Amino acid sequence: MGKIGRIIGLAQTGTKNSQKKNLRRQAVMQLLLLSALLILLNLISSFIFTRIDLTAEKRFTLSPATRQLLRELDDVVFFRVYLDGEFPAGFKRLRNETREMLDEFRAYSDNIQYEFINPSAAKNNKDRNDLYRQLIEKGLAPTNLQVRQDDGTSQQIIFPGALARHKEKEAPIQLLLNQINTPPEEILNLSVQNLEYNLANAVRKLHNPGKHKVAFIQGQGELGEAETADIFQSLGDAYIPERVNLNARLNSLTERDLSDTNKVIIKNKYRALIIAKPDSAFDEKDKFLIDQFIMRGGRVLWLIDPVFASMDSLQASEETIGISLQLNLEDQLFRYGVRLNTNLVMDLSACPIPVKTGQIGNQPRFEFYPWYFFPMVIPQPVHPVVNSLNAIRLEFASTLDTVAAEGVKKQILLTSSPYSRTVNTPTLISLQILREQPDEKQYRGPGRPLAVLLEGPFQSLYSRRIPPEIAENKGIGFLESGEPTRMIVVADGDVIRNQTDHQRGVPYPLGYDRYTRETFGNKEFILNAIDYLCDDSGLISVRSREVRLRPLDHTRIHNDKLSIQLANTLLPVILVLGFAWWQIGRRNRKYARPKRKPVHPAP
Repeated sequence: MGKIGRIIGLAQTGTKNSQKKNLRRQAVMQLLLLSALLILLNLISSFIFTRIDLTAEKRFTLSPATRQLLRELDDVVFFRVYLDGEFPAGFKRLRNETREMLDEFRAYSDNIQYEFINPSAAKNNKDRNDLYRQLIEKGLAPTNLQVRQDDGTSQQIIFPGALARHKEKEAPIQLLLNQINTPPEEILNLSVQNLEYNLANAVRKLHNPGKHKVAFIQGQGELGEAETADIFQSLGDAYIPERVNLNARLNSLTERDLSDTNKVIIKNKYRALIIAKPDSAFDEKDKFLIDQFIMRGGRVLWLIDPVFASMDSLQASEETIGISLQLNLEDQLFRYGVRLNTNLVMDLSACPIPVKTGQIGNQPRFEFYPWYFFPMVIPQPVHPVVNSLNAIRLEFASTLDTVAAEGVKKQILLTSSPYSRTVNTPTLISLQILREQPDEKQYRGPGRPLAVLLEGPFQSLYSRRIPPEIAENKGIGFLESGEPTRMIVVADGDVIRNQTDHQRGVPYPLGYDRYTRETFGNKEFILNAIDYLCDDSGLISVRSREVRLRPLDHTRIHNDKLSIQLANTLLPVILVLGFAWWQIGRRNRKYARPKRKPVHPAP
């Protein structure tokens, strides 16, 4: 029996050794197969590019327009981002999101390079102030932060922006949005939300090989060079702006295409027209030129005041009269699908103006009062043109209505606040209303439409209205209906007018109010409008993307602070120890030697 027991023990030991060898062999084979699979996946990924975005808003998925733009780059675009240093948590998030977005750009183009710079890292004040001055001159706006420290608070100047350079051209990028009466967390979230568009738009401006021409129409009392100087210069970054006086000239907006010698082809010279606050009637010949420009696919930004009211006469005598303007555009705009009303909007959400209230010695005393005829419009996220914009400042704005136009799609872009009303013209406008408490019952109802986007194939105003010798003239090339195009109509011409520093003779940035020293979103609105009208790549649609805030419940954090701390510190440790104890017990049970039965000697 002793020999038999030893033989059985040896057999069991051999079986265990054989099992261990098999387990080792299986483990080695699994490791080799896994390694081969990883190598194969790497080889495949070198030929097939793909990325997986697991976020709910697809925040790391670039739009097709952005990807196409990046693939077309022929040279390096270098970003200098001035968001390095010690910041509060919100700005750290903006910095990290900017870096991640630029890394996403680099995944689609090797021509994207960047560096992060701390503009306050200079050792002496002179070098630091010189860099600050250079950044301001290049278009970056500084932000003054209050930083809490152990011994109190300190001021910190940061430049939440970047400079993009491509070949010999450079473009500033403001990464932090400016929003009036918006919580800081929401501003930072909106800034993150617009990162892709701001960065990609800068690339588009720098790389754009052929700029579109944009024309400011002159000749009917439109805003002059000084009043549109800032937007004219800003448009020059991505377009070629010009000023054109129609004068009933057939070639003022169009030109002949001589590439085909067999037939006469007439095409537009400009991609878009800007008609900014005319104050006199349009001649029918000039209207005909604009109409045929639209029929050939041209785009128009109409900035029209249906009512004349002057702040100059109001400040001089404290009273003025608002009267309707006869611009001879009513039938043309009606044909395209919109009607401008001869009224004025009064809004309790209004921009303030300085009013003289007395004398202090020899100096006049001024106080600020909200002027109900200057609506402060808060854009709603209804369209990429107005999404995430700062409040827009209007002056003596009117309302508009949409009317039936076959095939034309309408989208209201701007409305007054729910606390607004309208007054029909002619009407007396007096500063006396500032001294009276407004009757809020009169300022009720839905917001009044102030701006509208029209898209579709428009019908000519002159269809069946002109003689055959004009309609059949090949040199004119009259079209009764046009190809699909776009136009934006705003019932206020001052939305594009910049204020001027009369002492220095230089224009203020569009949207800047020299009295309150606040900057409104007028410039961004005009630039977005022109981008949407002119750019068919769809890049501006990126602005409609929404990154949602998911804030913590601060009340629950305060009430359950101890339990949350324990759950986040002790629970992981307990789980790890419990898993380790279970794993050790499992291994002991699996590999423990079976107890040998006692072998009794033969009697």
